[in-house]
Amino acid sequence: MSFLDLYMNRNPLITASDNESEPVATIFGIPFDATHSYKPGCRFGPDAIRDSFNNIEIFHPNLQVDLETVSIEDLGNTRHTVVASEMIDMVKKITTELIAKKRQLFVLGGEHSITYGTYTSFPKETGYVVFDAHYDLRDEFADIKLSHASYLRRVVEERGAENILHVGARAFVKEELEFLKENNIKTITDRQIRDGDGPRLLRDYVSTFDTIYSSFDLDVLDPAYAPGVGNPEAIGITSRELFDMIQTFEETKVIGVDVVELNPYHDNGATASLAAKIISTLIAINLSQLK
Repeated sequence: MSFLDLYMNRNPLITASDNESEPVATIFGIPFDATHSYKPGCRFGPDAIRDSFNNIEIFHPNLQVDLETVSIEDLGNTRHTVVASEMIDMVKKITTELIAKKRQLFVLGGEHSITYGTYTSFPKETGYVVFDAHYDLRDEFADIKLSHASYLRRVVEERGAENILHVGARAFVKEELEFLKENNIKTITDRQIRDGDGPRLLRDYVSTFDTIYSSFDLDVLDPAYAPGVGNPEAIGITSRELFDMIQTFEETKVIGVDVVELNPYHDNGATASLAAKIISTLIAINLSQLK
Protein backbone atom coordinates (compact mmCIF):
# COMPACT_ATOMS: atom_id res chain seq x y z
CA MET A 1 0.00 0.00 0.00
CA SER A 2 1.15 3.52 -0.82
CA PHE A 3 2.02 5.69 2.17
CA LEU A 4 0.00 8.42 0.46
CA ASP A 5 -3.10 6.22 0.72
CA LEU A 6 -2.26 5.42 4.33
CA TYR A 7 -1.48 8.88 5.67
CA MET A 8 -3.04 11.56 3.40
CA ASN A 9 -6.62 12.82 3.61
CA ARG A 10 -6.71 13.44 -0.16
CA ASN A 11 -8.77 16.60 0.29
CA PRO A 12 -7.23 19.07 -2.17
CA LEU A 13 -8.05 22.73 -1.76
CA ILE A 14 -5.86 24.45 -4.34
CA THR A 15 -8.06 25.05 -7.35
CA ALA A 16 -6.19 27.75 -9.30
CA SER A 17 -4.65 25.43 -11.86
CA ASP A 18 -5.35 23.43 -15.00
CA ASN A 19 -6.09 19.91 -13.79
CA GLU A 20 -5.97 18.24 -17.20
CA SER A 21 -2.20 18.31 -17.72
CA GLU A 22 0.71 16.59 -15.97
CA PRO A 23 1.36 18.33 -12.63
CA VAL A 24 4.39 20.62 -12.47
CA ALA A 25 4.48 20.57 -8.67
CA THR A 26 3.04 18.62 -5.76
CA ILE A 27 1.81 20.14 -2.50
CA PHE A 28 0.87 18.56 0.79
CA GLY A 29 0.24 19.90 4.27
CA ILE A 30 1.34 18.79 7.73
CA PRO A 31 -1.06 20.17 10.39
CA PHE A 32 1.31 19.71 13.32
CA ASP A 33 2.12 22.14 16.15
CA ALA A 34 2.31 19.89 19.20
CA THR A 35 5.70 21.26 20.36
CA HIS A 36 4.68 24.91 20.06
CA SER A 37 6.12 27.17 22.75
CA TYR A 38 4.37 30.52 22.29
CA LYS A 39 1.30 30.91 20.09
CA PRO A 40 -0.45 27.63 19.18
CA GLY A 41 -2.40 27.36 15.97
CA CYS A 42 0.17 26.65 13.24
CA ARG A 43 -1.59 23.34 12.55
CA PHE A 44 -4.22 25.43 10.75
CA GLY A 45 -1.57 27.01 8.53
CA PRO A 46 -1.73 24.66 5.52
CA ASP A 47 -5.36 25.41 4.67
CA ALA A 48 -4.88 29.16 5.25
CA ILE A 49 -2.00 29.14 2.74
CA ARG A 50 -4.13 27.28 0.21
CA ASP A 51 -7.00 29.74 0.64
CA SER A 52 -4.62 32.61 -0.04
CA PHE A 53 -3.06 30.85 -3.02
CA ASN A 54 -6.52 30.53 -4.56
CA ASN A 55 -7.07 34.27 -4.20
CA ILE A 56 -3.80 35.90 -5.32
CA GLU A 57 -2.68 36.55 -8.88
CA ILE A 58 -0.39 33.77 -10.09
CA PHE A 59 0.77 35.23 -13.39
CA HIS A 60 4.46 36.20 -13.24
CA PRO A 61 5.09 38.74 -16.01
CA ASN A 62 8.83 39.05 -15.38
CA LEU A 63 9.19 35.29 -15.97
CA GLN A 64 6.36 35.07 -18.49
CA VAL A 65 4.81 32.20 -16.53
CA ASP A 66 1.08 31.89 -15.85
CA LEU A 67 0.34 29.24 -13.25
CA GLU A 68 -3.33 29.19 -14.19
CA THR A 69 -2.30 27.30 -17.33
CA VAL A 70 -0.50 24.47 -15.51
CA SER A 71 -1.50 21.70 -13.13
CA ILE A 72 -0.54 21.84 -9.45
CA GLU A 73 -1.20 18.63 -7.56
CA ASP A 74 -2.58 19.13 -4.05
CA LEU A 75 -2.67 15.95 -1.96
CA GLY A 76 -4.36 17.51 1.05
CA ASN A 77 -3.05 17.11 4.59
CA THR A 78 -1.42 14.33 6.54
CA ARG A 79 -3.24 12.48 9.26
CA HIS A 80 -3.24 14.49 12.48
CA THR A 81 -1.02 13.41 15.36
CA VAL A 82 0.33 15.13 18.47
CA VAL A 83 3.33 12.78 18.80
CA ALA A 84 6.46 14.30 17.22
CA SER A 85 8.24 11.00 16.58
CA GLU A 86 5.14 9.60 14.86
CA MET A 87 4.85 12.72 12.72
CA ILE A 88 8.52 12.57 11.67
CA ASP A 89 8.25 8.89 10.71
CA MET A 90 5.06 9.50 8.72
CA VAL A 91 6.49 12.53 6.94
CA LYS A 92 9.72 10.76 5.99
CA LYS A 93 7.75 7.94 4.38
CA ILE A 94 5.47 10.33 2.48
CA THR A 95 8.30 12.58 1.32
CA THR A 96 10.47 9.68 0.17
CA GLU A 97 7.59 8.35 -1.92
CA LEU A 98 6.96 11.76 -3.49
CA ILE A 99 10.64 12.43 -4.25
CA ALA A 100 10.60 9.36 -6.48
CA LYS A 101 8.09 11.15 -8.73
CA LYS A 102 10.84 13.72 -9.56
CA ARG A 103 8.43 16.65 -9.27
CA GLN A 104 8.98 19.92 -7.43
CA LEU A 105 7.65 19.37 -3.91
CA PHE A 106 6.07 21.90 -1.55
CA VAL A 107 5.25 21.19 2.09
CA LEU A 108 2.91 23.40 4.10
CA GLY A 109 3.30 23.64 7.87
CA GLY A 110 2.70 23.39 10.67
CA GLU A 111 5.61 24.14 12.92
CA HIS A 112 9.27 23.95 11.91
CA SER A 113 9.88 20.49 13.37
CA ILE A 114 8.31 19.03 10.23
CA THR A 115 11.45 19.93 8.27
CA TYR A 116 13.45 17.28 10.09
CA GLY A 117 11.23 14.73 8.37
CA THR A 118 11.10 16.35 4.94
CA TYR A 119 14.61 17.61 4.21
CA THR A 120 16.40 14.50 5.50
CA SER A 121 14.39 12.43 3.01
CA PHE A 122 16.10 14.17 0.08
CA PRO A 123 19.50 13.02 -1.23
CA LYS A 124 22.32 14.04 1.11
CA GLU A 125 24.02 16.16 -1.56
CA THR A 126 20.97 18.45 -1.73
CA GLY A 127 21.84 21.92 -0.48
CA TYR A 128 19.73 23.31 2.34
CA VAL A 129 18.82 26.99 2.70
CA VAL A 130 16.65 28.03 5.65
CA PHE A 131 15.21 31.48 6.23
CA ASP A 132 14.44 31.85 9.94
CA ALA A 133 14.62 34.36 12.79
CA HIS A 134 15.85 31.52 15.03
CA TYR A 135 18.68 29.01 14.69
CA ASP A 136 16.62 26.09 16.14
CA LEU A 137 19.85 24.51 17.38
CA ARG A 138 18.96 23.82 21.01
CA ASP A 139 19.74 20.33 22.21
CA GLU A 140 16.19 20.18 23.55
CA PHE A 141 13.40 22.54 24.43
CA ALA A 142 10.83 21.99 27.20
CA ASP A 143 12.46 18.60 27.80
CA ILE A 144 11.79 17.52 24.18
CA LYS A 145 14.48 16.77 21.60
CA LEU A 146 12.08 16.59 18.63
CA SER A 147 11.00 20.22 18.91
CA HIS A 148 10.54 23.16 16.58
CA ALA A 149 13.39 24.79 18.54
CA SER A 150 15.82 21.92 18.00
CA TYR A 151 14.97 20.43 14.58
CA LEU A 152 18.07 21.85 12.86
CA ARG A 153 20.34 20.37 15.52
CA ARG A 154 18.79 16.96 14.76
CA VAL A 155 19.48 17.54 11.05
CA VAL A 156 23.13 18.39 11.74
CA GLU A 157 23.53 15.33 13.96
CA GLU A 158 22.14 13.10 11.21
CA ARG A 159 23.71 14.68 8.13
CA GLY A 160 26.44 17.07 9.16
CA ALA A 161 26.49 20.81 8.52
CA GLU A 162 28.46 21.16 5.29
CA ASN A 163 25.37 21.64 3.05
CA ILE A 164 23.48 24.03 5.35
CA LEU A 165 23.05 27.79 4.98
CA HIS A 166 21.07 29.69 7.61
CA VAL A 167 19.63 33.06 6.58
CA GLY A 168 18.30 35.88 8.74
CA ALA A 169 18.69 34.76 12.38
CA ARG A 170 18.28 37.49 14.97
CA ALA A 171 17.03 35.66 18.09
CA PHE A 172 18.97 32.82 19.72
CA VAL A 173 20.57 31.62 22.94
CA LYS A 174 24.23 31.12 23.81
CA GLU A 175 23.99 27.33 23.47
CA GLU A 176 22.89 27.68 19.86
CA LEU A 177 25.63 30.13 18.95
CA GLU A 178 28.26 27.79 20.39
CA PHE A 179 26.88 24.83 18.41
CA LEU A 180 26.75 26.95 15.26
CA LYS A 181 30.44 27.86 15.58
CA GLU A 182 31.57 24.36 16.58
CA ASN A 183 29.96 22.91 13.46
CA ASN A 184 30.94 25.73 11.09
CA ILE A 185 27.36 26.28 9.95
CA LYS A 186 27.30 28.90 7.22
CA THR A 187 25.10 31.96 7.71
CA ILE A 188 23.85 35.12 6.10
CA THR A 189 23.16 37.38 9.01
CA ASP A 190 20.31 39.77 9.59
CA ARG A 191 22.87 42.61 9.43
CA GLN A 192 24.25 41.45 6.06
CA ILE A 193 20.73 41.42 4.64
CA ARG A 194 20.04 44.94 5.90
CA ASP A 195 23.31 46.08 4.34
CA GLY A 196 22.08 44.79 0.97
CA ASP A 197 24.44 41.82 0.69
CA GLY A 198 21.84 39.04 1.04
CA PRO A 199 21.17 38.32 -2.65
CA ARG A 200 24.86 38.23 -3.60
CA LEU A 201 25.85 35.97 -0.71
CA LEU A 202 22.93 33.64 -1.34
CA ARG A 203 23.67 33.45 -5.06
CA ASP A 204 27.27 32.52 -4.33
CA TYR A 205 26.15 29.74 -2.00
CA VAL A 206 23.45 28.13 -4.14
CA SER A 207 25.70 28.19 -7.22
CA THR A 208 27.76 25.42 -5.63
CA PHE A 209 24.83 22.96 -5.64
CA ASP A 210 22.95 21.17 -8.41
CA THR A 211 19.77 21.05 -6.33
CA ILE A 212 18.43 22.97 -3.34
CA TYR A 213 15.85 22.42 -0.63
CA SER A 214 14.66 25.67 0.93
CA SER A 215 12.77 26.13 4.18
CA PHE A 216 10.86 29.34 4.93
CA ASP A 217 10.01 30.01 8.54
CA LEU A 218 7.78 33.05 8.11
CA ASP A 219 9.04 34.61 11.34
CA VAL A 220 12.21 35.57 9.45
CA LEU A 221 10.12 38.53 8.39
CA ASP A 222 9.46 41.49 10.64
CA PRO A 223 6.05 41.18 12.33
CA ALA A 224 5.00 44.32 10.47
CA TYR A 225 5.00 42.17 7.31
CA ALA A 226 4.16 38.79 8.84
CA PRO A 227 2.17 39.12 12.07
CA GLY A 228 0.62 35.66 11.84
CA VAL A 229 3.41 33.40 13.08
CA GLY A 230 3.92 31.12 16.04
CA ASN A 231 7.00 32.88 17.44
CA PRO A 232 7.20 36.49 16.23
CA GLU A 233 10.48 38.36 16.69
CA ALA A 234 10.81 42.13 16.33
CA ILE A 235 13.22 43.94 13.99
CA GLY A 236 13.20 41.48 11.10
CA ILE A 237 13.74 41.68 7.37
CA THR A 238 11.24 43.13 4.92
CA SER A 239 9.17 41.18 2.42
CA ARG A 240 11.09 42.89 -0.39
CA GLU A 241 14.43 41.80 1.06
CA LEU A 242 13.13 38.22 1.24
CA PHE A 243 11.89 38.18 -2.34
CA ASP A 244 15.08 39.79 -3.63
CA MET A 245 16.87 36.76 -2.18
CA ILE A 246 14.31 34.33 -3.58
CA GLN A 247 15.02 35.72 -7.06
CA THR A 248 18.58 34.41 -6.76
CA PHE A 249 17.13 30.89 -7.15
CA GLU A 250 16.51 31.61 -10.84
CA GLU A 251 19.77 29.87 -11.72
CA THR A 252 19.36 26.95 -9.30
CA LYS A 253 17.10 23.89 -9.27
CA VAL A 254 14.88 24.12 -6.18
CA ILE A 255 13.43 20.63 -5.80
CA GLY A 256 11.93 20.92 -2.34
CA VAL A 257 10.36 23.73 -0.32
CA ASP A 258 8.58 24.03 2.97
CA VAL A 259 6.73 27.06 4.36
CA VAL A 260 6.19 26.85 8.09
CA GLU A 261 4.97 28.61 11.24
CA LEU A 262 1.98 30.41 9.71
CA ASN A 263 -0.54 30.98 12.50
CA PRO A 264 -3.85 32.15 11.02
CA TYR A 265 -5.25 32.96 14.47
CA HIS A 266 -2.90 35.95 14.63
CA ASP A 267 -2.85 36.88 10.96
CA ASN A 268 -4.58 39.70 9.12
CA GLY A 269 -4.14 37.91 5.81
CA ALA A 270 -0.72 39.39 5.05
CA THR A 271 1.31 36.42 6.28
CA ALA A 272 -0.75 33.86 4.38
CA SER A 273 -0.49 36.01 1.26
CA LEU A 274 3.31 36.08 1.57
CA ALA A 275 3.39 32.30 2.04
CA ALA A 276 1.30 31.80 -1.08
CA LYS A 277 3.50 34.23 -3.02
CA ILE A 278 6.63 32.29 -2.02
CA ILE A 279 5.11 29.09 -3.40
CA SER A 280 3.82 30.71 -6.57
CA THR A 281 7.16 32.41 -7.25
CA LEU A 282 9.23 29.27 -6.78
CA ILE A 283 6.97 27.22 -9.05
CA ALA A 284 7.22 29.94 -11.69
CA ILE A 285 11.01 30.10 -11.37
CA ASN A 286 11.24 26.34 -11.82
CA LEU A 287 9.04 26.47 -14.92
CA SER A 288 11.04 29.33 -16.40
CA GLN A 289 14.16 27.17 -16.19
CA LEU A 290 12.47 24.52 -18.34
CA LYS A 291 11.79 26.91 -21.22
